[in-house]
Amino acid sequence: MFKKILIANRGEIACRVISTLKKMGITSVAVYSDADRHARHVTLADEAYYIGASRPDESYLKADDLLALAKKKNIDAIHSGYGFLSENSHFARACLEAKITFIGPSADCIEKMGAKDAAKALMEAANVPVVPGYHGENQAPEHLQKQAEKVGFPLLIKAVSGGGGKGMRVVNKAAEFAKLLDSVKREAMNAFADDRVLLERYISKPRHIEFQIFGDCHENYVHLHERECSLQRRHQKIIEETPSPFLDEKTRQAMGIAAVNAARAIRYSGAGTIEFIVGEDRSFYFMEMNTRLQVEHPVTEMVSGQDMVEWQIRVAAGQALPLKQEQIPRTGHSFEARLYAENPNNQFLPSTGKLQHLRFPTSDKNLRIETGVEQGDSISVFYDPMIAKLVVWGEDRETARERLLNALGETGIFGVENNIAFLETLATHPDFIENKIDTQYIDKKLNRLLADSEVELPDNVLLAATVKRLLEGKQLVKEMAATSVDGNSPWFDTTGWRPNGQSQRSLFFSYEETDEIEVKVTENDEHFIFHLDDDLDVIAESLANDAIRLQINGSWERFIVLRHETSLLISWKNRWYALTEMNPFEPDLSIMSANSNIIAPMPGKLLKILVNNADTVSEGQPLAIIEAMKMEHTLNAPFDGEIDQVFYSEDDFVEADATLITFKEQA
Repeated sequence: MFKKILIANRGEIACRVISTLKKMGITSVAVYSDADRHARHVTLADEAYYIGASRPDESYLKADDLLALAKKKNIDAIHSGYGFLSENSHFARACLEAKITFIGPSADCIEKMGAKDAAKALMEAANVPVVPGYHGENQAPEHLQKQAEKVGFPLLIKAVSGGGGKGMRVVNKAAEFAKLLDSVKREAMNAFADDRVLLERYISKPRHIEFQIFGDCHENYVHLHERECSLQRRHQKIIEETPSPFLDEKTRQAMGIAAVNAARAIRYSGAGTIEFIVGEDRSFYFMEMNTRLQVEHPVTEMVSGQDMVEWQIRVAAGQALPLKQEQIPRTGHSFEARLYAENPNNQFLPSTGKLQHLRFPTSDKNLRIETGVEQGDSISVFYDPMIAKLVVWGEDRETARERLLNALGETGIFGVENNIAFLETLATHPDFIENKIDTQYIDKKLNRLLADSEVELPDNVLLAATVKRLLEGKQLVKEMAATSVDGNSPWFDTTGWRPNGQSQRSLFFSYEETDEIEVKVTENDEHFIFHLDDDLDVIAESLANDAIRLQINGSWERFIVLRHETSLLISWKNRWYALTEMNPFEPDLSIMSANSNIIAPMPGKLLKILVNNADTVSEGQPLAIIEAMKMEHTLNAPFDGEIDQVFYSEDDFVEADATLITFKEQA
């Protein structure tokens, strides 16, 4: 068995691998960039070494430097997680030549399955169903246009070397093809240095269902059941689960056999995933194979009781698979929700900044928190904006769903925009509960889902915000009294007593840009009387971990209340509400950005500038394309007008809120 393993990755997957290495008694070695000097994976590892600047191509993608470090530090094997070099055949081959074990499949397997066109041909030969389309070598745009018209619309353009939802576009009619082809090719070249594409018939109301497979060097092949990954936006998964609530047993068995046949066809060794697209009638087709561990592998671990990383390590060390197909268990149901630093209300644009407050629920046998960040860390522009994965298990789907909601309700974040409220909306939506979804569901119903995320402010949440503010004030006075020479002074009284009766106060809050909300309350120690339509008695009790209990109308309710400066985040009944404490005597100094400017919505690289000074443009016309966190974002004209000045050039790196383009004033 290996004695020392280097993790050529970062974030939550590096932390995940380290946890298994600790369990197995293997020394873990981390690498880090400038942006990750104080990252969680660095502190968890037994050893950690600097590998380069913040950009991935200057650090985590520097294969030669990683191998040089591995040789210098007597590394036995390298685990590359997912992303970065995990599916890089050149790196796998270089490890072999350096006599360092690459924990993953052979370079030959990676190459066979890395090119989607060649992979489909292999699968056809192995009697694995594939989607009809064009997978040829001729990449001339006019030839691709003709082939697209043969396949028929709608169709999907996919980058041959793509993955993670990048390099994919749906084309609904022939007139759109050329423009979307150019977009896919550009994105593919930037992400994968390969702009070749393939065309596929687009399956209506498709499901995305994948099978976790494993092989070893002794020609043993198994699957560890399926995962349903249909809840996506922009082809990126948000919530995954196992088992799939859509499959019947006959289809499940057929897909499992096909997945194992796919692994056997290329003599696969290690962890991999066979991804299928499944139609309304449960017909299924091979999409692609991921020759690595998947982001969503924890749901498989929760229902099977197996450690996928340990399996990877043992197989790489030459051992046989620990279980045969009939021995692999599956118990209960599991969900994984991906918590991102992004703004769902602004096209899911990534959000960067410091995690001023980060709260997770306590892990137990039914809940795993997979994260690479801690409170005080920053979400940077250089890497994927995922903050954490919440993974739950239940005896059945509904129990697991309720535990997922509880986990979301116990998770709180200050400092960056995030998708907690959106995840809560999805997990409580009747369509999700009744399994009436497909891969197009979020994109088609996004406006309705976002509207459902904007819930009215319950009175109880307003009471909790007020009580939290008053309790904080009382605690501050007590601390001042404790350090005062006259701690018994009446000025330190916190009971609310006054010579002419109990004191009444007014506090002001705003919620989702509404007008100020005034709350009138009389306080007496931890007993409060709220003056609403009728007087309401409330008794407060402070709990640990940012929680309070309020007795309202004789019933006790629990709240989590987080504060940062004048902002309050309150969780009640598994829903988060954001309030701001207002000072009615303070002038509003906010300055609105001029609507005649095009500003950068986040830090990133300008891929395209599509206009020049003095150009006349129409509303909705694309003006620039910016890339951030591996995704493209198009900036469009907000109205008809004339360009005044373009301030940047293509390939420039810009900061958030930088003015990119201005318009001439309209008469």
